[in-house]
Amino acid sequence: MADVVGSLPKILRKMGHDVRIFLPYYGFLPDKMDIPEDPVWSGYAMFQDFSVYESVLPGTDVPLYLFGHPSFMPRRIYAGEDEEWRFTLFSNGAAEFAWNYWKPDLIHCHDWHTGMIPVWMHQSPDIATAFTIHNLAYQGPWRWKLEQMTWCPWYMQGHNTMAAAVQYANLVNTVSPTYAEQIKTPAYGETLEGLMSFISSKLVGIVNGIDTDSYNPETDKYLQQNFTAETIEKRKANKIALQEEVGLEVNKKAFLIGMVTRLVEQKGLDLTIQILDRFMAYTDSQFILLGTGDRNYETQMWQLATRYPGRMATYLLYNDSLSRRIYGGSDAFLMPSRFEPCGISQLLAMRYGCVPIVRRTGGLVDTVSHHDPVTKQGTGYCFDRYETLDLFTCMIRAWEGYRYQDYWQQLQIRGMQQDFSWNKSAKEYVKMYHSIYGITEDPDDALEAAETAQA
Repeated sequence: MADVVGSLPKILRKMGHDVRIFLPYYGFLPDKMDIPEDPVWSGYAMFQDFSVYESVLPGTDVPLYLFGHPSFMPRRIYAGEDEEWRFTLFSNGAAEFAWNYWKPDLIHCHDWHTGMIPVWMHQSPDIATAFTIHNLAYQGPWRWKLEQMTWCPWYMQGHNTMAAAVQYANLVNTVSPTYAEQIKTPAYGETLEGLMSFISSKLVGIVNGIDTDSYNPETDKYLQQNFTAETIEKRKANKIALQEEVGLEVNKKAFLIGMVTRLVEQKGLDLTIQILDRFMAYTDSQFILLGTGDRNYETQMWQLATRYPGRMATYLLYNDSLSRRIYGGSDAFLMPSRFEPCGISQLLAMRYGCVPIVRRTGGLVDTVSHHDPVTKQGTGYCFDRYETLDLFTCMIRAWEGYRYQDYWQQLQIRGMQQDFSWNKSAKEYVKMYHSIYGITEDPDDALEAAETAQA
């Protein structure tokens, strides 16, 4: 969600749209940006006073409205016993702000945290809403709890926040076309498959993009050696530097697999743990993990690393600079998700010449194609069933494919040449916005005009 909200508005503003972001005033934000002491507006919602402060998204001219309330002052974003209450309050504050201070034509809401906004805006036909599902597994508070916390209109339907949001939004989208279809089935619908089928006429899928300016191996300051698809041979220096940094044996010929992820069941950690010991024993590969999550997975991955000193490293933390070095130095990137609404990691991996090993589900289907050495097509290694043997076989195929360096390098280059920029995704979002109003203007024309003016 942060990748979308931090990147999409910049492109939309470049295309000439007056787009502004409404965000909680988290306690750590003053460390990262300049925020005026005086609010631009103050309001009242759910028996709480709040203030709204105006700033700009760092490095851009995108206006940023910060919802100030003591519940968001702790230096955390999610979790906590008050999570459902404070995000419902945030949504209520956003609605009051739209009604009384800055009235937009359309409010783009993201996940259950803003799910009540489409419900409330249903009584304001001059303000349309678009609702993005980033992960259907998280559906927000139930109806009975919402009625205890806030105002639920008489016309409201839906047993929880997510169910209500998708019914009242003008348009609903997921972050990949395949996930939009999968959530209509019992396997992926999280008990809402019937509702998703019911609203299918207003449900679309749009693949996420990545910030290709920030994530650029040619200019990334966190890499030991910058490189491009034309100078892919320089990339080996990053692998050696990464091995030295994380305590792996320095061996440029070893097959190095990286994994940057939340350590949760969704990301395929149960499969990974079941086969990783056997894979490491069977091959001469190296493995590095970066991420945090469930304590059970953290413990098991840490224990696995102790069995293979010099060949496996586990970093249980969040570190953006190290993640970039993993993308830029690893030979392959492991992402065996049980389900994946879109996924950003596989896009970043390909951007940095790191070959993805993925399960064909959700957005991974839409972004990674299976490597065929005969036809010299594809951008990664894929498997279908969520089974340990299928994952193990796929990893062995990648390990064997790495032996043929000429073909492997071509595979890396094909991944780097894919266009996953937000320019492409933003055009699809503009088409979605336009469809609410019956506008047929081609967003390509707007973007081309903006680029010409900037030049």
